[in-house]
Amino acid sequence: MKALEATVRKTQLVARKRAHTIFGTYGPTTQIDEGEFNNNNMNKEKEIVEEEDVQQQENVDGEDYYHPMNGETYQLEKFLSNGDYYTGYWVDNLPNGQGKYWWTDGCMYVGDWSKGKMKGQGVFSWPSGAMYEGNFKNGYMDGEGTYTAPNGDTFRGCWLMDLKHGNGVNEYANGDCYDGEWCRGLQETNGKYTWKNGNYYVGQWANGTICGDGKLYWKNGNLFEGNWEDGLPKGKGTFHWADGSYYIGNWSRDPDELNGTFYPSESLLQRGNFEWDPQQVFNVDLMGCTISPNDILSVLPSQKKLAVRMSSSKPVDNSRTTRRMSIDGSTDTEFSRIQLSDGVGTTLVATTSNSCSDIDAMVALLESDGYKSGSPIKIPKVVKRQGITISKGHKNYELMLNLQLGIRHTVQKLGPPPTLDLDASAFDPKEKYWTRFPPEGSKSTPRHQSCEFRWKDYCPKVFRALRTLFKVDATEYMLSICGPLRELSSPGKSGSFFYLTNDDRYMIKTMKKAEVKVLLRMLNAYYDHFRAFENTLVTRYYGLHCLKLNGPAQKKVRFVIIGNLFCTNYTIHKRFDLKGSTFGRITDKPESEIDTTTTLKDLDLNFIFKLQKSWFEEFRRQVDRDCELLEQERVMDYSLLVGVNFREGNASTGYQTPSGCRTPIENGTTDAEPIHRFTKSDVDLLLLNPAGLTNISLGINMPARVEKTFRKNDLDFQLVGEPTGELYDVTLFFGIIDILQDYDITKKLEHAYKSIQCDPNSISAVDPMAYSRRFRDYIFKVFVEDN
Repeated sequence: MKALEATVRKTQLVARKRAHTIFGTYGPTTQIDEGEFNNNNMNKEKEIVEEEDVQQQENVDGEDYYHPMNGETYQLEKFLSNGDYYTGYWVDNLPNGQGKYWWTDGCMYVGDWSKGKMKGQGVFSWPSGAMYEGNFKNGYMDGEGTYTAPNGDTFRGCWLMDLKHGNGVNEYANGDCYDGEWCRGLQETNGKYTWKNGNYYVGQWANGTICGDGKLYWKNGNLFEGNWEDGLPKGKGTFHWADGSYYIGNWSRDPDELNGTFYPSESLLQRGNFEWDPQQVFNVDLMGCTISPNDILSVLPSQKKLAVRMSSSKPVDNSRTTRRMSIDGSTDTEFSRIQLSDGVGTTLVATTSNSCSDIDAMVALLESDGYKSGSPIKIPKVVKRQGITISKGHKNYELMLNLQLGIRHTVQKLGPPPTLDLDASAFDPKEKYWTRFPPEGSKSTPRHQSCEFRWKDYCPKVFRALRTLFKVDATEYMLSICGPLRELSSPGKSGSFFYLTNDDRYMIKTMKKAEVKVLLRMLNAYYDHFRAFENTLVTRYYGLHCLKLNGPAQKKVRFVIIGNLFCTNYTIHKRFDLKGSTFGRITDKPESEIDTTTTLKDLDLNFIFKLQKSWFEEFRRQVDRDCELLEQERVMDYSLLVGVNFREGNASTGYQTPSGCRTPIENGTTDAEPIHRFTKSDVDLLLLNPAGLTNISLGINMPARVEKTFRKNDLDFQLVGEPTGELYDVTLFFGIIDILQDYDITKKLEHAYKSIQCDPNSISAVDPMAYSRRFRDYIFKVFVEDN
């Protein structure tokens, strides 16, 4: 036993010597030689042991020992129970103020403390040589700070809860540099990456890889601009050479999916060079354009526990084993070690079974008050893509080809509008133009392999101005529509068919003649409404056309091109079509057949949507304006289409929170104050993370919360359920659709017939004024302000 005690005392003395070497000493200290300790200083060790035993006994008895008053600040040099060392200011048995803490594994923090948490300015260093200098909050690297990795990488920018989050610059040891937005430790949204050889990329990012629209500039003057996926060109794009040549088309690593047109420069034409293989971009040009990996932190500052004994006025029971307690009062059997993976889908893995991360603890605290960070539904691992791709052999294949020929002709014929101020003649319903498309081609139309058809453009100048108003690039619009189309598996209730573009940006909907008349009649007011209100929720129309096939059938197909509300990288887990009526407003599918593509109705809704105050006020104003327009144009039967993405709090799901947003405030400016805490009082703001994302607007990518509801009795057709207090973190997409239904004789007869069967207020077919009032009353019950 004595030998064991001697070994323990020796370890403590060596630890003291090491601590003095790192921090310096308070007053003179005696150099301890390990050899002398083993051979000549047994008596000195015995004195030290006896002295410390006496001091411990005095501490237990409460005699001859200084006990500071509660809240009193004093300075000390303290060895903690597990060998850790602290020197600095101390309050209520916790570090508070300036201080230095050294852990036995070699990690060290020097800086400001607040009630046992690293908070304020400080420096945290790892035994590997890595170092962070900057702001801390509640034990996390949070705010502005600089991190230097062991390999020489340096990051300067914003942090949130130990993760790079917001705007920042990462200079890699190999000479590369990234300057842009970060989200949860990975490059996200918009940024610029410069390689050491002078090439650079400017554009969109997702989960640490080049993804979305962007441009890559080569040092030799070449340029690729277009869509990217997983660091490679994917989809429509254009490759430019320094000599003026360019290749435009659809890009893919798979040669079978590559298609496009090469336009050589005059110099190449003179040399007779008309061929070029687009695979050269993947095999040669992009070979050196790889993204350097981000440094991986093995231990996070927030996971470093302070080994302190909780103060107590009761005598110590020596018969019980004393266990180390963290500063938050939780008991640990050993230090928690958590590894952070910088790959796609940031993952936290706890290696100790009896402790959890601080993030999990905070989430548990919020859940105790009703807030839930997960999802109330079972999220599928694989979400199927909507629609069936139209290929050769499909019954509508020729119709698709003719439609794409017509769209290309329309866009190429019209240049950009000289002004958005249009003459009244441009809105005349008689403003329409027919074009004949013979298979052999003509002066204004190309040759094609389909049957002869005629093409009609309705009010082309107006829709050209609308596309400009919607900031749509003519070339991108043409390439999107003229790419592969997907037909939805079943037509809508109205009998219309829907086709989606391959990039999900646009939807092509077939129309009835009556709907075309309504759109042309309200086109002037519709155009003025969009010019006056940028955040309007009304469906966006990009073009109105008619295609007439020659031959015995003389088939006419009218269709409109509209914006797809759910064009997003987020998975839409739930879709709701809300009108405010109850008759027939429930899905007739069995529960087993309902998936992420199923559109649910009013009586299927079991949530209340909670918007932040400023967003909710803007939402109310805009819904009122939009309903006034529709009421004025005597249309009804429209609905609010809502898409819900449930954002997962744990990293195992793979879904991530948007990197940030900007919130409108009363004076019309934006509030971009960074969010730096994840506490109960700030959970609303954390959902927004306003650290740099700028593509959030009313109804698009909107962070919000939903509260789950239940209906007391299904037989009562209760429109809005009772709140349960369960809150979930979501991203919302919503807009007003189906705005072309006139209150004509058919709807009046429908109203009269259904009024006999049920309550007239429960059916959809009502007068436009009554419909608008009921619609708003209902929407403002399911969308509320989040207090």
